[in-house]
This record gives sequence, C-alpha cells and structure tokens, in this order.
Amino acid sequence: MNEINMFVESHKKRFLDELFELIRIPSVSSLPEHKPDMYRAAEKWKEILLAAGVDRAEVLETDGNPVTYGEKIIDSKAPTVLVYGHMDVMPVDPLDRWVTDPFEPVVRDGRIWARGADDDKGQAFMHAKAFEYLVQSGRLACNVKFLIEGEEEVGSPSLPEFCRRHREMLQADVILVSDTSMIARDVPSITTGLRGLAYWQVEVTGPATDLHSGLFGGAVANPVNVLSKMIARTVDDGGHILIPGFYDDVAEVSEEERALMAKAPFSLQKYKESVGVKEVFGEKGYTTGERTGIRPTFDVCGFWGGYTGEGAKTVLPSRAYAKISCRLVPNQDHRKIAGLFAEYFASIAPESVTVKVDYLHGGPSYVCPIDLPAYGAAAKALRDVYGMDPVPVRSGGSIPIIATFEEVLGIKSVLMGFGLGSDAIHSPNENFPLEQFYNGIRTLPLFYRYFAEVTG
Repeated sequence: MNEINMFVESHKKRFLDELFELIRIPSVSSLPEHKPDMYRAAEKWKEILLAAGVDRAEVLETDGNPVTYGEKIIDSKAPTVLVYGHMDVMPVDPLDRWVTDPFEPVVRDGRIWARGADDDKGQAFMHAKAFEYLVQSGRLACNVKFLIEGEEEVGSPSLPEFCRRHREMLQADVILVSDTSMIARDVPSITTGLRGLAYWQVEVTGPATDLHSGLFGGAVANPVNVLSKMIARTVDDGGHILIPGFYDDVAEVSEEERALMAKAPFSLQKYKESVGVKEVFGEKGYTTGERTGIRPTFDVCGFWGGYTGEGAKTVLPSRAYAKISCRLVPNQDHRKIAGLFAEYFASIAPESVTVKVDYLHGGPSYVCPIDLPAYGAAAKALRDVYGMDPVPVRSGGSIPIIATFEEVLGIKSVLMGFGLGSDAIHSPNENFPLEQFYNGIRTLPLFYRYFAEVTG
C-alpha cells in the first residue's frame, strides 16, 4: 500500500488536471447538438488510455455514438479484466440551480463539482490511473481491456449490437464497473444486484370527444375516473402487485444474503426525514432496504387527462393517460411482464371504455453472486483500504447494459463503485469527494492483484 499511496500523493495535481480536461467536454448524449462532443470525448479517452500504458487504443463506430476501446495483453494465459465505463453525461438543466459552471470543474469543500464528476467520468478515470500505476510499477498481473461507451445515459441502445459484432475482441473473465455508489465514505459496499425495468404508456378512451360534465356527467364513464380505479386494482393495501403471474419467476434472496444486507447502517427516521414523508410504505414482510433492492415494484410515473390549465373548465374528458413502470428482480423477464400487465389491464377495463397499452422500453435485472471469485477479490481490496468488510447491496436502480453483457458476452460484472448518495448525480451541482476519488485509485490495483491470485 505504501507504494500506491506514494504514487497517488505525488500525482494528485496531474490527475485532477487531466480529469478536468475530460469533464470540460460537454458530452451530453441525449442532445443531438452535442454529437461532435461525443467524438471529442472518445478521442480524449483514447489519449488517456494510451498515456496510461495500453498497447492499443482506438475510437470505434456504433450505430449511434462512438466507443473507445483499449487493451494491454501481458500473457494469453493470464486472467483478463474488461473495464466498462461511459463518457456521456446527463443534461445540466436547470442551469440556474448550479453554483458554478457544470462544465468548468472546481474543487470546493473537498469535492470536485461538475457534471460527470462522479457519473461516470470521475469514476471511470480512476481505472485509467490505477492501470497506469500497475503498468509503471510492473505489477500488472492481468490482461486489461477498456470499453468506454457514449450512450449509457440514454439506455445504451447501440452497445448490444456492438458487443455482438465484437464478441471475440471483448472476451474476458470478468467485467469491472465503477458506476455505482457506496453506503458511506466509511462504510464500503459492493452492488450485487440491479433491478430490471418495464415501462408502459396507457391510454383509456371513453366518449369520442370531450363532453360537458354537467350534461353528461353521471351518464357517461369518465376515463380519468376509470383509469384511477384500474390502477387502484393493480396493487393492494399491503403493497402486493395483483397482476396474475407477476411473482411466478421472482428469485428469492437467501437468508444469508439478507442478513449481510441488514448489516448496512440505516436509520428509518433519517430516511423518512430525507424524503419528507411521515411514514414509509411497501410490500409487507420486507424492510425498506429490501423493498428497494430485492423486491419488484409497480409505480405510476405520470398521470394526465382532461383540463389541466389555469382556472376551471367543466369537462368530462375523452381520454386519460398514465405512464407506468415496474422495477423487476432476477428471473423476471421484462417482456413477459409487459404482456402480463397488458392482459390484466385489458381484463379489468369496463365495457364503457377502450384501453391501449404501449410498451415503451424495458431491460433485465442483474445479480452478482457473492461467492464469485471476482467479488471476493473486490471485497478483499476494499477491506485493505477501508479497514472493514464491504456490505453487499442490491440497488433499486437499473443499468440494462450490465445484464446485456452477461447475455451477449457470457461474462459476469462486479459493480465496485466509489460514489456516495450525496454526489447529486443527474442533478444540479453533481460532485465527487476527492477522498473517494483517490481511494478508488488506491483500491483498484489491489483488485487486480487478488483476482490474479484466485484465478491464476
């Protein structure tokens, strides 16, 4: 550890200077006007990887934004680690909520403040610097490949086909990802699961046109009322989802893993205060952490219909709409759930309306077994740096490409993130603690060492 500590201490300023050059590129993948910036970011990553010591780096085309690929093969018999990260960032709106320019990074209060400081430029950059240390010190014990994509924040639509076309090039023993967070700066954790997603838009139509609510109210079904009742019939008062077959494939988490998850420090009172509620709600029989990590959900994300402008308008609306999502857990197929929901919603609709269900998008869940050798290597590395065993955490969020990697490439991923919940990713004033940034660079070389030991 002394050698890596000396490396970090002697290069801190250079690390920030280089990272800030990357952050200054406004690589917002969701906005077409930033397409040239995606190529600038890809070329910058090529420069970063070559400087860090890869033998080969290139910018490769996809059907969408480019990908930067790099590799260093030290021995065909050595284990291979594929490092995944993304160069694209979320839009910065609302701009007036930022204290400083989102694309002009600054250090303040021990944190880097900028869009992409954590998600994912800062975290991906840690891997380049950890790799640089291993190359320069002659301690690299694994083959290393880098895959830095440009569409993660818009769902990675082009990457699955890219992986299929380049399956041989991307072959590895494990995929290492830092695009997640830790419980706290003094409580390390490893994300062992990501929930899947199914997302629909529902349209309920009653009369052919909007009607006068006085002349027709009570005689013609109101689609807003009907849709409200249909949604209410989908989840019971105990948080149980009533769609037939919905739970058939849900993978139950072992008592051993639930016990490990329960070691995460958690204050229910602070949780309620942080989100501004008097009481929590969820599926009976599960803790708040389990409800967001290992159980599926059903949520209305948007609801509209009729007159929503200023003042009053006595109208019986012709149509009502809702956007609905389900977070899914391992073994639930989002396509199967999409069909089950559409069938159920049609079955509970009264004859007075017609129902249209459009499936907008979805993706599978992912789970990393805690007995995976790479998980053990990550846990040991974190223990060396943070002084305690990491807590396995099932995240409520989704990174669909992680499950796609397993499906297309047949490779498991270890989600070894160093972000914190306070980093405000996707929000104004995104930030990343310098302590976490430097600890990431200290920890990652140990992962390679221990992974080589358990797989060599």
